[in-house]
Amino acid sequence: MKAEKQGNLEAADQEEMSPGESTDESEEDESEEEPKLKYERLLNGVSEILQEDAASCMTVHEKFLALGTHSGKMYLLDIQGNVTQKFDIVQVFGLYSREGLHEIFDCPIKIVAVHPLFGKSNCKQFVTGGNKLLLYDRNWLNRWKTSVLHEGEGNITNIKWRGNLIAWANNMGVKILDITTKQRITNIPRDDKSLRPDMYPCSLFWKDNLTLVIGWGKSVKVCSVKERHASELRDLPSRYVEIVTQFDNEYYISGIAPLCDQFVMLFFVKDKSETMLCARPRLDIIQAHPDSSEEISSDAITVRGFQENECRDYRLEYSEGESLFYIISPRDVVVAKERDQDDHIDWLLTRKKYEEALMAAEISQKNIKRHDVLDIGLSYITHLVEKRDYDMAARKCQKILGKNMKLWEDEVYRFKKIGQLKAISKYLPRGDLRLRPAIYEMILDEFLKTDYEGFSTLIREWPGELYNNKTIVQALKGHLNKDPENRTLLKALAELHTYDQRYDEALNIYLKLRNKEVFDLIHKHNLFSSIKDKIVLLMDFDTEKAVDMLLDNEDKISIDKVVNELKDRPELQHVYLHKLFKRDHHKGQKYHEKQISLYAEFDRPNLLPFLRDSTHCPLEKALEICHQRNFVEETVFLLSRMGNSRRALQMIMEELKDVDKAIEFAKEQDDAELWDDLILYSIDKPPFITGLLNNIGTHVDPILLIHRIKEGMEIPNLRDSLVKILQDYNLQILLREGCKKILVSDSLSLLKKLHRTQAKAMLVDDESICEACLSPLLSSDVSKPLGVVAFHCRHTFHRDCVPVASTMSTVYFCNICSAKKRGPGSAMHEMKK
Repeated sequence: MKAEKQGNLEAADQEEMSPGESTDESEEDESEEEPKLKYERLLNGVSEILQEDAASCMTVHEKFLALGTHSGKMYLLDIQGNVTQKFDIVQVFGLYSREGLHEIFDCPIKIVAVHPLFGKSNCKQFVTGGNKLLLYDRNWLNRWKTSVLHEGEGNITNIKWRGNLIAWANNMGVKILDITTKQRITNIPRDDKSLRPDMYPCSLFWKDNLTLVIGWGKSVKVCSVKERHASELRDLPSRYVEIVTQFDNEYYISGIAPLCDQFVMLFFVKDKSETMLCARPRLDIIQAHPDSSEEISSDAITVRGFQENECRDYRLEYSEGESLFYIISPRDVVVAKERDQDDHIDWLLTRKKYEEALMAAEISQKNIKRHDVLDIGLSYITHLVEKRDYDMAARKCQKILGKNMKLWEDEVYRFKKIGQLKAISKYLPRGDLRLRPAIYEMILDEFLKTDYEGFSTLIREWPGELYNNKTIVQALKGHLNKDPENRTLLKALAELHTYDQRYDEALNIYLKLRNKEVFDLIHKHNLFSSIKDKIVLLMDFDTEKAVDMLLDNEDKISIDKVVNELKDRPELQHVYLHKLFKRDHHKGQKYHEKQISLYAEFDRPNLLPFLRDSTHCPLEKALEICHQRNFVEETVFLLSRMGNSRRALQMIMEELKDVDKAIEFAKEQDDAELWDDLILYSIDKPPFITGLLNNIGTHVDPILLIHRIKEGMEIPNLRDSLVKILQDYNLQILLREGCKKILVSDSLSLLKKLHRTQAKAMLVDDESICEACLSPLLSSDVSKPLGVVAFHCRHTFHRDCVPVASTMSTVYFCNICSAKKRGPGSAMHEMKK
């Protein structure tokens, strides 16, 4: 059995408790496990009855209670315990019809059970238990007939009737009888026969029409009534009982009742001390398993006079469908109820679990009666403030206070009082719902006095409409008078000027601070007219961003204006013009001549690409600058572009001494004279000869070079170069042969396709016309001979309309295709008569 922490709960208000019982409260407070049930004492008339008498039994109805006492009296009570009727004898009758049975019995009656449908049908039956089980049945003459159902096994102490089944307990065990067949289905003997049945009585209840639960001594059995198979009947009853669950408990059972799929069990507990007094009874919720059980909760119940009570003095009754449980003892009646959401919230609040309490209240907002979500939330905020968790308290204000501006202002003043305005500032409303401007100004003033960074953050995050801008600017300038170079305050002032649409002042501050937000400010508020004389400042601050902004908005600040503003800063002028050229090669064409010097001075790697891409650059000027600065590669390019390829090649060979570049240049120019010059220059330089042998095979016949090599000259890697020439030659031969094979294969394939196309039949019908005379091709006069000529080009003629090549030839040709000069495959067709 699972061990659970026991919570000792008091069963009534403090006014009804004796001084010695109040010690249980501290134990409850220390328990972190929430109780499953709550308890209250049944007072009013019950208190008066039990002051002079002792309770012995009780039955429960959803509308009233019936309480029996040791003196033999029976009281009818309402749900609050008020007495409505009193009876001194045993009777069975209708509360509203007054019909029933009143009889003097020949033996003491221990228990009475009526038919489940006694008040709603003609089933006027009930049973009594004493030393025998008697059935009372009213016949058609309206007389009561008595029959003995069972006797001879001692006193009957408990009877439960459900549907057609009656279960009762006597000294020997529990029996079940089918009232329709008058057959006893089973006998379930009691386990511990050492216990006196009158001191430790049996507890019974029907879980459903076919499931009986038995609690006796320390044992619990769950019995299922099942139908017997027809093949097993013989002389046996049609039903039998199977025990599906059985487990033992630590204490003696005084009562058992259902709670959903669990059991509520009342236990009698003996005190283990030497005083021999009894301990308080326990009410446990038990989850049953096939051969074990799990304790869900356990409560010790303080009832009056529990020290003197025995197991037989307690009863547990319940109201079906309401989860109400009545604990009956001689001097007390205690009602146990399932705890509702209000009780759950109470328990959480007493343990200061405000977060969980608030969540529970929000989920069950429509069902709770004693609590309010807002009140719980305000208590939570107060609790967090008392704990000095100011940030969490302020954060919870957003959720709890919602749109209640009055509560918001109250909380702001509370935070001001404790010096924590900073904590709540992050969470103040700033959307459609807003507080009075004075609230925001009070917080800004607090930050301005103690935290410049925090003040700047709020100015940046809060909309300017929340407060009086002029008031804050005035206060801010007062602090700047003391510290005029404070960057944080200057930035905040720029923000305030922006909110107040004083953009020029904001722009000046941002430029002074070299703050990157200046570009966003210019774009957002279209301040290009204000920066025409500040271009150098912007580019000094962030050249890339400034250039991109100027180029993106050249319609607002012209290229000429920018170039003129940068005339004293050529390095910045170059960056601007370079990016302009990269975007568009023609927009800044008037400055291309100037750019030659700028590239040469500040960015030589991009000079050659510029010379290649520009079509507006004066070549003579560029050649002069490159020659002055000894820029060989650029000079070679310019010479080549100006048509002086031989001079360009000469510079490559003499100044760069780069045979590969010379060969590449010769390949680009594809000029035979250049190749001759290159060979002539290289003929006395073995490394150049090696380079030529390795690279000219596809442009110049290598024999020309080889014939010019002087006999006896040592050439590095000559063998490898010759092998490469041969390999290149073989590769060319292979490529030619491969191309030839492909050409032949394609020609053959196309020829076959042409043949298949020309061999196809052609339809000639009444709608066909002669392409020459445009009259119907087929004559309607069948007596005339058929003379039709059809060509493979799909043109058709009368034989007489087709021209012939000569008077001596019988070859016909299509004059339409001949006029269009088509090939012979589609324009000529030889046809013999």
